Amino acid sequence: MTGEQVLFALIKILIMVGFLFNTGAVLTWLDRRQSAMIQDRIGPNRAVIKVFGIEFRLFGLLHTAADGLKFFFKEDFIPPKADKVLFALAPMLAMMPVLALVAVIPFGDTVAIQYLWHRTPSGIIFPAVPRFGAPVPGVGPVDLLIAPLNVGILYAFALAGQGIVGAAIAGWSSDNKFSLMGALRAASQMVSYEVTIGLSLVGAMMVYGTVRLDDMVRWQGENTWGIFVQPAAFFLFFIAAVAESKRIPFDLPEAESELVSGYFTEYSGMKFGMFYFAEYMEIVTSSMLLVTIFLGGWQLPFLHRDGISIDFGYAHVWSTLLPHIWVTIFQVVAFFGKVLLLCSFQAFVRWSLPRFRYDQLMKLGWRVLLPCSLANIMLTGILVLATGHLGAEASGGLKVAADVTQAAVFLTIVGCVLTVAVGFFRPQPHVRWLAGTAARFAQARGGTKPSPMQA
Repeated sequence: MTGEQVLFALIKILIMVGFLFNTGAVLTWLDRRQSAMIQDRIGPNRAVIKVFGIEFRLFGLLHTAADGLKFFFKEDFIPPKADKVLFALAPMLAMMPVLALVAVIPFGDTVAIQYLWHRTPSGIIFPAVPRFGAPVPGVGPVDLLIAPLNVGILYAFALAGQGIVGAAIAGWSSDNKFSLMGALRAASQMVSYEVTIGLSLVGAMMVYGTVRLDDMVRWQGENTWGIFVQPAAFFLFFIAAVAESKRIPFDLPEAESELVSGYFTEYSGMKFGMFYFAEYMEIVTSSMLLVTIFLGGWQLPFLHRDGISIDFGYAHVWSTLLPHIWVTIFQVVAFFGKVLLLCSFQAFVRWSLPRFRYDQLMKLGWRVLLPCSLANIMLTGILVLATGHLGAEASGGLKVAADVTQAAVFLTIVGCVLTVAVGFFRPQPHVRWLAGTAARFAQARGGTKPSPMQA
């Protein structure tokens, strides 16, 4: 590798790993904040910092910093009869696959660094690049992913299965029956739902015709997002990904009411922090995969490598060229924005659904999701063979349908942005209401008198 390639690789690693760590930290705050909003109670507000006698709570963000300090300074307890080597190795095995997974996830299109801008006698210009082919012929492009492997999604499958090893070793090496039960639950649950994860993506690979994640995103940019051609696979993958991260409603391996804290009951200090943080980073990586495979990755409706082009079928409506640097910025922001929205939705799901029983969890995986994923593969194969024999008119109709979905996505994005903007600036009336009849009757009689405290 040349010096430039090493530099670009380090920059891409810093972007992806930095986003992964920071988003995982913010999700710990979002869980507290969003759960308080859903349950109508006070959220994180105790961690404060004083500056010249003035308290700053920063919307509860200091709780995340307090958690990190707590993990570093708490006692690192190891059970006397635990296997000390495996006990220390398990948190590393839980975190490292999550970090390595981001190596094959693309966060932007190919970039021609040398042509982001030109210096001319009249000033600096920002040129556009061709829509198809290499961005600039003859110039070495830079792919916005850390490791452009040909195996793509297969590498992600291989790493996703390593999380089972960390959970199983943690439970077995702790010398605790509750930890061992949690490890057995975690291993069986993750194996069961990994089958659905793999099979749900077979249909997507049949449609895209590739296992490379960046090529999947490019196919979606020229046709339609994967959620429109594989809607069943999207929901199957999402459910299985939530179960794989072992979060509510699938948090049976660490159910407090049954197993104390599951397979990491005996862990404390930073070892527990690694398990805790790896769970939140799994949310980010699963959201990245969902965005890449089903939600267009870095693509935005009608935004292409050379600029904006609005087409419906073979009818050209309007187009304009955009500088290569601005297109790259829009695409990178679009990818990370989609990931953040999906992470927030997973937090919403956590605080909205009750926990399954363990037998219900396993039945859902083997009797519902697995047959549905197999049926999706068969139906996708039939449709792929059928569309391959269609004529030019039918192909044009499919192209129009794909462009209509792009327009629908664009209008949905605009509507959501306007709704959020209007709701943010509109004052909300605060209405006081009584929850119970006893309080209402007491209020009607003039209220109640506080009784003196008794010793």
